[in-house]
Amino acid sequence: MLHASLIAPSLLAGDHANLAASAQAVAQSGATWLHVDIMDGHFAPNLTFGPETAAALRRAGSKVFFDTHLMLAEPQKYIEAFAKAGANNISIHIEPTYDHRGTLARIRQLGCQCGIVVNPGTSAASIETLLSEVDLVLVMTVQPGFGGQPFRRDMLPKLRTIDGWRKARGLKFRLEVDGGIDLATAAECRAAGADTFVAGTSFFKADNKAAFTAGIAAL
Repeated sequence: MLHASLIAPSLLAGDHANLAASAQAVAQSGATWLHVDIMDGHFAPNLTFGPETAAALRRAGSKVFFDTHLMLAEPQKYIEAFAKAGANNISIHIEPTYDHRGTLARIRQLGCQCGIVVNPGTSAASIETLLSEVDLVLVMTVQPGFGGQPFRRDMLPKLRTIDGWRKARGLKFRLEVDGGIDLATAAECRAAGADTFVAGTSFFKADNKAAFTAGIAAL
């Protein structure tokens, strides 16, 4: 495996009345990443956070890695704002029509890592030519929109395909999964090549978040 297993708890499943406390709970669990889901009500059928949320979490003292996932119809218009707000990685979807390659390059110019994301109905082939230009590939294991959806096992072959390309080409990007992830489904994804695990509901409902984080890290 190229990378050790890493958990990125999803802020979307935290306490929206006290997001700073949710971010603090992530850090206290031993997790070093926080997944920040940004939805616009167009590309994904939900509204979540904006750049000011990330900036406010930084002002509140959050020092974890902000893994920022833009589920937006026009992500290229917002990357500067999220970079300025404290994002460390900014991931964009392949599905909308815009300059994917140019947007990824711009994210890098802004000092952030960059990622490309594929929805369940989108083929791995759609991102194949971009793999050498990203730090992270995110395979959605549910349809974006709302937390708490069941994990889709039919996404495991897509993970295996992308991991195969990564190994064959000697690439170093992280392979992330998001949707229905708990310790059991994370283990299945790890076996298929994933190394980075977005966990929302399962993390925040865990009685012992440190044990949950350690369980993911041990995969």
